Amino acid sequence: MELKVTPWSDQTPPTEAELRDLLDKQELKVYQWSNRPDDVYAGHTHGYHKVLYVVEGSIKFDCPTQHKTFNLNPGDRLDLPSGIRHSAVVGPQGVTCLEAHVY
Repeated sequence: MELKVTPWSDQTPPTEAELRDLLDKQELKVYQWSNRPDDVYAGHTHGYHKVLYVVEGSIKFDCPTQHKTFNLNPGDRLDLPSGIRHSAVVGPQGVTCLEAHVY
C-alpha cells in the first residue's frame, strides 16, 4: 500500500453517512474522532495502514520522510501505510474524522 490522498470530487461536501457507507463497502470497522482548533499531533508512526476521511473541518499532515505535506478537507481521504512517520495540525475550525485500520 502507498501513501495516497484522494480529494473529494463532488462540489457538495459529503455527509458522515455517505463516508461511513464508503468505508462499510470495504468491510472496514470505522470509528469517529474529533479535535479542537489548532490541536497538534507530534511526529509518530502506526503499526497498521490507516484509512481516514475528513467529515468536517480540516487537518494538515506532514510526512517528512516522504517529503509530503497536505491539507485535508471534508470528503478527502488519506491512505497512510504503516510505519510512515507523520505529524498533524488541526485547522482553525477543528476537525471530525472517520478512521479505519487495516492490519
